[in-house]
Amino acid sequence: MSRSIQFPRANLSIRLMWVGLAISLTFVLLAFFAPVLQAWGWIQNPTELLSNPIHHPPSAEYWFGTTREGYDVFSRTLFGSQAALKVVVLATVMSLAIGVPLGLASGYLGGKLDRLLLFVMDTVYTLPGLLLSITLAFVVGRGLVNAAVALSIAYVPQYYRIVRNHTVSIKTELYVEAARAMGASTWHVLSRYLFFNAIQSVPVLLTLNAADAILILGSLGFLGLGLPETTPEWGNDLRQALESLPTGIWWTSLFPGMTMTLMVVGLSLLGEGLNEFVNPKLRQNR
Repeated sequence: MSRSIQFPRANLSIRLMWVGLAISLTFVLLAFFAPVLQAWGWIQNPTELLSNPIHHPPSAEYWFGTTREGYDVFSRTLFGSQAALKVVVLATVMSLAIGVPLGLASGYLGGKLDRLLLFVMDTVYTLPGLLLSITLAFVVGRGLVNAAVALSIAYVPQYYRIVRNHTVSIKTELYVEAARAMGASTWHVLSRYLFFNAIQSVPVLLTLNAADAILILGSLGFLGLGLPETTPEWGNDLRQALESLPTGIWWTSLFPGMTMTLMVVGLSLLGEGLNEFVNPKLRQNR
């Protein structure tokens, strides 16, 4: 009688996390070294037309081919990772800078401030992230900083809620009560006893939000609401490639789309793996 072999799911999750980390680090390195590779002449300038503007399919000379206008797809795809990384990092910093302090203050102080912030954050949280980002992009306009602002506002409630809930559960611990009884100030209690405990789950949320932000940024670019049109960005390139598909120029949409998907998958695997380390209950249930 045959018996199927079962691998421990915990080991599989760890392996997938390392795969996600390797993919994510690869994109970070590519984004960092893209200008260096261009300066050395190893890749084309993504914003300059080639001397021969006729579109070329993928070849040894043009790895990802060229666009109908005469741009090198490989260099634009490579620099697209840089644009995505800049926007995601900036949006994450903004979200953390707003959501974490508000969550700490709301959870620790309670009262009317807590009820007001909960109402505002829950209202924003109920709105779909993509729809909210599109609406904000209409208001603030195109640009790297504007795209980051549109994305960050959609993620502030998530960081607020997770930090606020952790703070509410931690502030009744004996060591916090002892610190208050000894006359510790509110700032001292928040910074010394609550902050690092309340943000334990933030790295998990950060990686998952980064993956989501890349998709939303690509959607904004595809709709013409993200970065300027000439900027190498995957959403912009996919929107421009849409006009080339009927003429058989398939490579201008395939490579930016695959690259964006691969980066999202890498960040998602990394986030799910981190979640098992942060949340012991997940490891016990597997």
